[in-house]
Amino acid sequence: MKHMARKRFGQHFLADGGIIDAIVAAIAPQPGQHMVEIGPGLAALTQPLVERLGHLTVIELDRDLAARLREHPQLTVIQADVLKVDFAHVNTAQKATDLIANSGLLRVVGNLPYNISTPILFHLLPFAAQIQDQHFMLQKEVVDRMLAQPATADYSRLSVMLQWRYAMEHVLHVPPESFDPPPRVDSSVVRMVPLAQPPQVDARLLSEIVQVAFSQRRKILRHTLGRWLEERQHAEPFDAQRRAEEVPVAEYVALAIKMTALARP
Repeated sequence: MKHMARKRFGQHFLADGGIIDAIVAAIAPQPGQHMVEIGPGLAALTQPLVERLGHLTVIELDRDLAARLREHPQLTVIQADVLKVDFAHVNTAQKATDLIANSGLLRVVGNLPYNISTPILFHLLPFAAQIQDQHFMLQKEVVDRMLAQPATADYSRLSVMLQWRYAMEHVLHVPPESFDPPPRVDSSVVRMVPLAQPPQVDARLLSEIVQVAFSQRRKILRHTLGRWLEERQHAEPFDAQRRAEEVPVAEYVALAIKMTALARP
């Protein structure tokens, strides 16, 4: 029985063999690696991945699809909302089995649902130290924001929070006709590799700073972040005569580090 895509889950199933081959080649899975696929759907990407890996963990919210996937002996199926999944626990649990190699970091892949792709990216941030790399299919506009440079229209909170922690690159363009049903937007595959030595910063504080800065991105920062800093009696120099999109990632990180240092007794 054919599975009908469910709009509430943002389901668009990859159906282009050439694109699938290109994605698998970019991921380059190796036997014994611990990989997790988010949203495997009808297993278009799952099958070639597990053939190369030997075993694959998949996270699927749709109960009917999860039941189908459980019929595959080489899959560990987690039926859950990915936003509630503890990836540290997933990594530890699978390392304890004899299904995968007992060493190495987690690899994460997926055709992410467009309606929750950004929340998924933020959910994975705290687990970056346990992850080797991430390969995701996303709406092209989201990937543009992820990779955007300062002083561009796409530069945003997402750009800052991801570039602080990952080296990222665009891998592949995927047109709408590669999916069933076709989405109304173009897609892209992005590679995300956690930085080996990221700046040691309070991630929550950095997130708050960036969120305040971009809360009214058309305004000069003295109206948003400048006032926020004044309320916290932060007297160190910071040029608030700019817009949020004009401040490089490194400056946001430096501000968070300096505020943390000054708060210590």
